[in-house]
Amino acid sequence: MTDTAIERGRLRSRLFHAFQITFSRDPDVLVQAPGRVNLIGEHTDYNDGFVLPVAIDRTVRIAAARRPDTQVRLFSRNFNAATSFDLTAIERSTEASWSNYVRGVAWVLQEAGYVLGGMDAVIEGDVPMGSGLSSSAAIEVASAFAFRQLYHLPLDLVQMARLCQRAEQQFVGVNCGIMDQFISTLGRRNHALLIDCRTLDYEPVPFPADRARLIIGDTMVRRGLVESEYNARRKQSEQAAYLLSQFLPGVRALRDVSVAEFEMLKNRLPDLLRRRAEHVIYENERVLQAVKALRAGNLEEFGRLMNASHDSLRDLYEVSSPELNAMVELARRVPGTYGSRMTGAGFGGSTVSLVREDAVERFVQIVASGYRQRTGIEPAMYVCTVEDGVGEL
Repeated sequence: MTDTAIERGRLRSRLFHAFQITFSRDPDVLVQAPGRVNLIGEHTDYNDGFVLPVAIDRTVRIAAARRPDTQVRLFSRNFNAATSFDLTAIERSTEASWSNYVRGVAWVLQEAGYVLGGMDAVIEGDVPMGSGLSSSAAIEVASAFAFRQLYHLPLDLVQMARLCQRAEQQFVGVNCGIMDQFISTLGRRNHALLIDCRTLDYEPVPFPADRARLIIGDTMVRRGLVESEYNARRKQSEQAAYLLSQFLPGVRALRDVSVAEFEMLKNRLPDLLRRRAEHVIYENERVLQAVKALRAGNLEEFGRLMNASHDSLRDLYEVSSPELNAMVELARRVPGTYGSRMTGAGFGGSTVSLVREDAVERFVQIVASGYRQRTGIEPAMYVCTVEDGVGEL
């Protein structure tokens, strides 16, 4: 039996037992949905561009059972807290804000015409909250999958991702893109997923799990500026696309502008908008080149593209932070590191590094120690494997 199988069995047993203790009966289903890390393609999603995330071995897990009424009773093992709501009158909770992701999923499923019944559920997870690894999408997708399995809903995975995104946007109130929910539903073990954020076409890309590991470095700095600055970057991107459309008919978003067209027209843009557009346009090209590099097994080229992505996010899009920059600089100095970059919206959160298998232990020691010395902050380091999307535990 593999270590993964042993660990999965342990998690199943613990969650099953927790449900029995909480609700004095056995669960009908045990499901899990993963967090994610984006390898490359940052701030391209809302510009109709390309992203390349992977699902990771950090998950939200739910044990659930049907009820004969319309009550949904939830218990969170992470928060050691219980809450409940009725499917006929779903409202947001201020006391148990963690439950709003489940409430939002139930609300949006019913809005879409799916018939739900009540549910008892125990929820636990090890996706770090606030670290940019998308614990919110993981709980949404796990909740949707639990309802689907309990009530045999005719809900495919792409539609599930769309509805979970809608739950976060319209019920929770976060104007997120589609990437997080998409990779949490459709991730594939030892594959990245190239997603076209305009069409939602997607394509698995083999990840060389036998040669390299992904190491996520959580700076432990939470992203205080992200909402206002995210909205500002989004508006700046739209303004740049509009100005370029005056010279390039048919441009609806920066995704429609090629590198060659941008180089020809960039001096027509104000400096700030030129820098924002340059990041997005070149980042889209980097994603496509990164896919080619992965398919060719060229990890050195993939790492170079990761480095270029971070430098662009730092200098052109200006969404990095001193802590993110420090962790990336330390990572790049470790022999065996192919590439390192910030991942997520920025202003805090995490980095992702692609590291040769035999350099992992040294990498973790050097980067954690160096970061602690530079910042006085104790980081969290996660050596991750690339796993499947949502499914039964």
